[in-house]
Amino acid sequence: MFINNFDPVAFQVFSLEIRWYSLAYIVGLVLGWIYCNKILIKDEDKKKLFDEYISYIIIGIILGGRLGYVFIYNPSYYLENFSEIPMIWNGGMSFHGAVLGIVFATIIFCKKNNQNIFYYLDLISLSAPIGIFLGRISNFINSELYGRETDIIWSVKFLQIDNLYRHPSQIYEAIFEGVVLFILLNFFHRKLIKKNGLISSLFIIYYSFFRFFVEFTREPDAHIGLLIFSMSMGQIISIIFFITGTFLFYKNYVSKK
Repeated sequence: MFINNFDPVAFQVFSLEIRWYSLAYIVGLVLGWIYCNKILIKDEDKKKLFDEYISYIIIGIILGGRLGYVFIYNPSYYLENFSEIPMIWNGGMSFHGAVLGIVFATIIFCKKNNQNIFYYLDLISLSAPIGIFLGRISNFINSELYGRETDIIWSVKFLQIDNLYRHPSQIYEAIFEGVVLFILLNFFHRKLIKKNGLISSLFIIYYSFFRFFVEFTREPDAHIGLLIFSMSMGQIISIIFFITGTFLFYKNYVSKK
């Protein structure tokens, strides 16, 4: 058993606090850019376009992640406290919302530059597990998105939350949605027929699969609780994403064999 009493602030520059979650976003984007632009992309013109594309992705992640949390996870609160919607430094980002933000940003970018949408979504999908891994580790450090009460030997007491021993669900997600997903997608990228849309559909399928089962160990949002069939909001959205990913996989791979 482990006691978590980490400081969510990584360091300070004068009066400015630099938090682990902010660092995870920055480092994840930088490593993702390096992986895509220096390793995956071979064409020089595509590399230049990808540099422009990253700015669209950053905007898509921030807007989609924040608005996804506001409208999916806590709409009643933000309808009454509308001025707090832009305050992302207070926490509250949705991964599923960020995915939708990335999709819309990619559509806008590709329409503007006459590019294949799925080519860029596949690139982002191959590198996204890097950011997911770092993000979940920072969730663990911040004592947020913690797990349900348990007595397993690797349970964690989050002192900033309460005195209960809980599942380190953030670590489960870091392992499966980060490390395992990265290995799987990059294996498929090298072994399967190169078809635009294949990797991004597999990303949605596997991420949703892992997220659905990890949610059984994760404490549901207090203001939402468990919903239909005792499922969390994250599980319900994961089912929708899983069905969407399966449809895209069939459309982009199976039906074109």
